[in-house]
Amino acid sequence: MIPPPHAPAFLDRAGWSGATILPLAGDASFRRYFRVERGDDRAVLMDAPPEHEDSRPFLAVARHLDAIGFRAPRILAEDLDQGLILLEDFGDARMKEVIEADPAAETGIYAQAIDLLADLHGAPCGDLPPYDMAVYQREAGLFPEWYMPAVGLDADTDSYGAAWDKALAPIRADQSITVLRDYHAENIMLLDDGSLGLLDFQDALAGHAAYDLVSLLQDARRDVPAPLEAAMIARYAERRPFDAAAYALLGAQRNAKILGIFTRLWKRDGKPRYLAFQPRVWAYLERDLAHPALAPVKAWFDTHVPAEKRAAHWDAA
Repeated sequence: MIPPPHAPAFLDRAGWSGATILPLAGDASFRRYFRVERGDDRAVLMDAPPEHEDSRPFLAVARHLDAIGFRAPRILAEDLDQGLILLEDFGDARMKEVIEADPAAETGIYAQAIDLLADLHGAPCGDLPPYDMAVYQREAGLFPEWYMPAVGLDADTDSYGAAWDKALAPIRADQSITVLRDYHAENIMLLDDGSLGLLDFQDALAGHAAYDLVSLLQDARRDVPAPLEAAMIARYAERRPFDAAAYALLGAQRNAKILGIFTRLWKRDGKPRYLAFQPRVWAYLERDLAHPALAPVKAWFDTHVPAEKRAAHWDAA
């Protein structure tokens, strides 16, 4: 977490001469974040190397969200050639840690996050790329590409893709909603004005409303109690249409994707800490596969992935 050498010159041009640059966070991509401090002023410096990350979608979605009334960090300065963006600092009150410090606040915070989704789903989705079958298949395909070889299994990718084609057919044409794609407790900030701030939205697409509900309520990184999940689905359903089959379908698709991504982060990127989340994700996936809408996909898993290779209790050392 050493700042890039060109960061001070960028901050000078942005009017932040002499600011201190402190490590803040990294994520599952090549992006890194630093806190910039100058006296009482603070901002966040995003380092997104242009050879690895295209920051234009981040800027476009941030400005779109701001335009329709949602709190994405304001863009203070940018230099896409060097992969640097200076952002509004949302502080340190991240949803995950706030709940850990005050478990009694969990229901209220989740209710606020659900209300934000209901509002977002009633707003125009703007000029976003479609969450179409090609994207669904590419994401789901990360499971046979990465997870199965890691546990010593061969992948029948043709029948896997065919199963997903059949299962997802009823929702494949629904591309009417802004889907943030990583809307969960590590990407939601509690702001001083009482609103929620959004992070990690650069991959937003126009797709189905159930996807971000899954992101929030089938959270790979923390347990969401089943009664809370049910209560939040009911809260959402009071405001917007809720499709239980779509929730299971996109839950299975997302969790299969995550199993592949977390295995890739371990195998390719040397980040074994993501393996600790695998049992939780498998539990979500098993539950989603039990829904009748997932019958073709469940049949594929039953045929190709033995039970002892599923729960991620295998030795990953």
